[in-house]
Amino acid sequence: MANQKLEALRARMAQEGMDAYMVPTSDFHESEYVGEHFKARSYLSGFTGSAGVCVVLKDEAELWTDGRYFIQAENQLRGTGIKLMKIAEPGVPTVDEFIAENIKGGVLGADLRTISASEGMELEKGGAILKDCRSLIDGCWEGRPELSREPAYVLPMELAGVSSSDKFGAVRAEMAKCDANACIFTDLADIAWLFNIRGNDVKYLPVALSYAIVEKHKAYVFMDAAKAAPIAAHLKALDTEILPYDAIYEFIGRYGEKDAVMCALSILNYKLYQGIARCRVVDMDPVQLLKAVKNPVELENMRKTHIKDGVAVTRFMHWAKTHAKEGYTEMQAADVLEGFRKEQEGYMYPSFETIAGYGPHGAIVHYSATPETDIPVKPEGLLLVDSGGQYMGGTTDITRTIALGPLTKEEKQAFTIVLESMLALLTFRFPKGCAGFNLDAIARAPFWSRGMDYNHGTGHGVGYMLSVHEGPNGIRGQRRVKSEDAAFAPGMITSDEPGIYIEGKYGVRHENLTECVETEPGSRYLEFRPITFAPIDLDAIDEETLTEATRRQLNAYHKEVYEKLAPNMREEELSWLREYTREI
Repeated sequence: MANQKLEALRARMAQEGMDAYMVPTSDFHESEYVGEHFKARSYLSGFTGSAGVCVVLKDEAELWTDGRYFIQAENQLRGTGIKLMKIAEPGVPTVDEFIAENIKGGVLGADLRTISASEGMELEKGGAILKDCRSLIDGCWEGRPELSREPAYVLPMELAGVSSSDKFGAVRAEMAKCDANACIFTDLADIAWLFNIRGNDVKYLPVALSYAIVEKHKAYVFMDAAKAAPIAAHLKALDTEILPYDAIYEFIGRYGEKDAVMCALSILNYKLYQGIARCRVVDMDPVQLLKAVKNPVELENMRKTHIKDGVAVTRFMHWAKTHAKEGYTEMQAADVLEGFRKEQEGYMYPSFETIAGYGPHGAIVHYSATPETDIPVKPEGLLLVDSGGQYMGGTTDITRTIALGPLTKEEKQAFTIVLESMLALLTFRFPKGCAGFNLDAIARAPFWSRGMDYNHGTGHGVGYMLSVHEGPNGIRGQRRVKSEDAAFAPGMITSDEPGIYIEGKYGVRHENLTECVETEPGSRYLEFRPITFAPIDLDAIDEETLTEATRRQLNAYHKEVYEKLAPNMREEELSWLREYTREI
């Protein structure tokens, strides 16, 4: 059966004289998670993962995604006529290489607002002729959701910690170094942080659809009027003018050849770049590093938030283990965990879609249960749950793998190897100047020594009431973009999450968020200290392969877990917590 959605698109491509059409996951802001209006790639392909690019040619179609989604994509693309392209696998070309090979000299259509400036330039360098066609998907997507118009709100100082005026000062200082007279912001988290505002336009992410421009003496926010109404007085006090959301494309015409404009080309969309290409463009995001280093108020609020979240996750672990014989499904497990989070003060909603994978589903790195895939748990095997929350005071992300009954020797050994890896990084000291790619091998050493590895990064930065995945800090073996060269600094929040995934059998991942700190005040050495507190399931540990170092590290961590969570636990839960944080 022909893919009717692709055929409808191809008919419109032919009318526009296009040889291919590119459909990324992005919105106009290169956001990781996007609103319903922007899920064109999911609509066309059926693949619902959060990362991927679909390229449709006259007689074929391809979809690129990374190792987190290989298994999911294979399942969801089956029968669609779309070929899966596994990023970074041997013999698999990149999107740019594929287009250069197959469309050189041809017309590549796209909504240029959904492609970054750096990507657009790379595609043209490869020989493609880019054609902006905003309406092509609209014509194929009956009932496409409208853009969100949820109202924005001001983040009070007791949560923000630093005024927008002071943040403007830091941005303008960076602009002065480059003699830039304007800085364009399109990253929604950047804008939220800079103006101390939040919104509800993107699922899992408290941001408002907007653009912003900061000049030497004035600023502009481009936002739907109804959305901006609750923050109008706040912005006026910052000498910031509110203009319509789409007005930025005409507004940037004021900058000419003599102007220097600062912006991040990896985030700025290509349509905006075309409007400032005549200027001297300074490729820099002055907010990214500022945002990544949390201020004292943010850090204190994050620590408090993670205690609340740890209480919710611990209650869930107790429930999951004690109710396994009665039976429940993956989706029911996710709902119960959500219920425990809702009990916590300040909780808003999940920071990403909960991953609750039982048995073989645990091997799908970014699995998300649906009514079609939802399976019941049994009082045996492993349940992997990766989840997080957005709170008024912080963003959380935690993974726990839970034994629901008897485990195989293989499962216990896998659980213990992953634990050794996570704790090795959590207790490692390193000199200032180290970036994530310097440290990745510390986490992978227990795997490499056994001829094993995992197909994803070891850690990522986490925002403050913002994106659960935030740069420039992260831990991975290979740098994807230049900004990942950023060295760790005190105040950065980073995940630590190695894993083992055996397709068709089980998955194991442990994840804590950490705060980067000096080993002692003024020291040239740094370390990671956990801010995530919840038990590691002692029932799943293989004591025969547990190293003495890992044993000591686990006992020390569990002592801290008990001390921080015990005051907030109910009597029955407290007894269970005491048992599952005991020394081994």
